[in-house]
Amino acid sequence: MAKIFCIANQKGGVGKTTTTVNLAAGLAKVGQRVLMIDLDPQGNATMGSGIDKRQLELTVYDVLLESASVAEARVASETCGYDVLGANRELAGAEVEMVSLERREKRLRTALAPVGAAYDFILIDCPPSLSMLTLNGLCAAHGVIVPMQCEYFALEGLTDLVNTIKQVHANLNKNLQIIGLLRIMFDPRITLQQQVSEQLKGHFGDKVFDTVIPRNVRLAEAPSYGLPGVVFDPAAKGSQAFIAFAQELVDKLPPASAFAPNAAPAPSPLGMPGVEALRAGDEGEVQ
Repeated sequence: MAKIFCIANQKGGVGKTTTTVNLAAGLAKVGQRVLMIDLDPQGNATMGSGIDKRQLELTVYDVLLESASVAEARVASETCGYDVLGANRELAGAEVEMVSLERREKRLRTALAPVGAAYDFILIDCPPSLSMLTLNGLCAAHGVIVPMQCEYFALEGLTDLVNTIKQVHANLNKNLQIIGLLRIMFDPRITLQQQVSEQLKGHFGDKVFDTVIPRNVRLAEAPSYGLPGVVFDPAAKGSQAFIAFAQELVDKLPPASAFAPNAAPAPSPLGMPGVEALRAGDEGEVQ
C-alpha cells in the first residue's frame, strides 16, 4: 500500500513544486515506486518531470470528473523514473464543475484506491491556495510534508496551513497529520536563517526533518530543462540533499500498514506544539 503525502504550504514561492519533483526523483533513485500527482493548473510539476502538459490526452482533470481512471491517465516519465498524473490549464475549470458534484472533496481519494498497491509513495503537489483542488489532496493524503524557508514570515504561512489541516482532520480525514517540516532554500551564511532553523528544531523537535535543502543554482536551473535537479545534475549539493531526504523518509517512516484505512486514526493532526507559541515567543528575537 502506498504512503500518500501532500506537499503543501499556503504561502507561495516556498519551493513546493521543486520539493515534489525532486523528492519523487530521489525516492525513485533509492528504489521506491512513485506516482507524482500535479494538482496545480499551472502544470509546473508536470513540465518539471519531463512531460509536456500540452500533449497530454488525459490529466488529473479527467480523473476528478471520473471520465478516466488513474491507471488510464498516468504517464511514465522515462527520464525521471516515476509515474506522473499530470495537469494543464483544463484543471482550472475543475473547481467550478465540481461545486455541484457529489463527494466533490473526496474524488481523488476514491480514484487512488485501485492503484495504491502499485506504489510505495504517492506525492501530491498542491496549489498555494486553499481550494477544492487542495482539499481533494488533503482528503486523499495520509500526511502533509511542509517545505518552508527559515524566515520569520514563513511562520505566517505555517500558521494558516496548520489551521487548515486541523479543519480537514476534524471533518473530512481523521488520519491526516503533519509528517514533518522540511527546511528548504537554506543559506547557512545568513544568521537569521540559522536562528530560525535552530528555533524550529528546538520547538518542533522530531517534526523537523534532519535533512536540510541548501539554496542551489543547479536546482533552480533544472526546470528550464524540464527535469528535476536530481536528474539534471545528480552531483549538485541540492540534488544530493534531496536524495538524502528521500532516504530519510524511507528509513524513518513507519511501515505502510500504519497508514492503512483500518489503522487507528491520528490522535492529533500535528503531534507538535502550537505555531502561535513559537511566533509569540520569538517575535522579539527574530526580525
